[in-house]
Amino acid sequence: MFHSFFPQPKAFFTSLVVWTLISIAGWYLFAASLGVSLGYAPVSEEQQPIDLSFFLLPENVWFYGYFLLSAVIFCGAWHLKALNHPWKIWSIWGSALIIFVTYFGVQISVVINNWRRPFGDLLQNALSKQPGISVDNFYSLMWVFCQIAFLSMFVSIMTDFFTSHYIFRWRTAMNNFYMSKWEKLRHIEGASQRVQEDTMRFSSTLEGLGISLINSVMTLVVFLPILLALSHYVTELPFIGPVANSLFWLALFWSAFGTLLLAVAGVKLPGLNFRNQRVEAAYRKELVYGEDHAERAEPLTVRELFGNVRRNYYRMYFHYMYFNVARYFYIQADALFVVFMLVPTIVAGTITYGIFQQISTAFGQVSNSFQYLVNSWTTIIELLSIHKRLKAFEAAIDDEPLPEIDQRYLERETGVVHADG
Repeated sequence: MFHSFFPQPKAFFTSLVVWTLISIAGWYLFAASLGVSLGYAPVSEEQQPIDLSFFLLPENVWFYGYFLLSAVIFCGAWHLKALNHPWKIWSIWGSALIIFVTYFGVQISVVINNWRRPFGDLLQNALSKQPGISVDNFYSLMWVFCQIAFLSMFVSIMTDFFTSHYIFRWRTAMNNFYMSKWEKLRHIEGASQRVQEDTMRFSSTLEGLGISLINSVMTLVVFLPILLALSHYVTELPFIGPVANSLFWLALFWSAFGTLLLAVAGVKLPGLNFRNQRVEAAYRKELVYGEDHAERAEPLTVRELFGNVRRNYYRMYFHYMYFNVARYFYIQADALFVVFMLVPTIVAGTITYGIFQQISTAFGQVSNSFQYLVNSWTTIIELLSIHKRLKAFEAAIDDEPLPEIDQRYLERETGVVHADG
């Protein structure tokens, strides 16, 4: 699944994590201060632009250059190391481009969040009939938002276009690799489905999860400092009182609670999804044989196979029921959590409506990033079930014992392993 597209995937991803940590440490230890000494000083939260000039701030330009240098060093080293790898351009350089564009997209969210404060304050003043407010004030801010929105649309569209090609190249690499090993793989149950359908589902599912994961990490990098800066507006928490960096700790606690809740509630679902693919495949295979052979797909056999399908679906429905109870409870509570925690601050009148909008947005961004497993759990379940099926291919290619669930399937057969599975 990975070594067909990435060069030496274990070493590649390990070195990626190590180099990322080194780059982050390098930025905070000397690169950021070097930028300040060279005139690329950061702007305070209150003075940050609310329009497209945000991207031309000296601190952002300096960071873009630092990211480019770090990416060129890492990607260049792996490009030379994997000189003969057929997918090195897409897997190495394409990954770096996706990471940067995702970071840039998160920065667009920062600009929109900066815009919320003056617009929210203007709306509050207009509704309270403060003097000196005209329609031009609203139209000018709305025009600024339109510029940001069009940039966001362009970046999102081009990112989706490139990522789709990136993922299809990954699927192509898997397909070519598996077909080159077909003689070792054809005896695996549902081999044709695994090559055609599971590689497609793996790549498309991983596209959504991968982009979401990168976006979550980048959002934390960008919005955590903003959330920490906004925490000084929150004077008191219900039942707790004053807490330093309160918004950060609230986001961390609430996200950890939701992740643990859904992880416990959904622990059985990956295995059930995997078994569901198996019983569906067995039922479909018998029907396909029945198209060409009169002795196949007999009523008793079909009834038994469909009975297996029915039982597995009923088990899935039961386990998804209590999983959805936990999931929807958390989603509904999440809608009120930050407002509930801000009630003492709101009643004290220490924030304006614009600041409230900023806090809500920043808290939501950070909380959603911490809630990556919560938001993606059902998709992760599907990906795990696909991974289990493709794992049998990896075992067959490496002449290793099949996974236990595949061995149990062969043991349930008549004792003869047919060429078609």
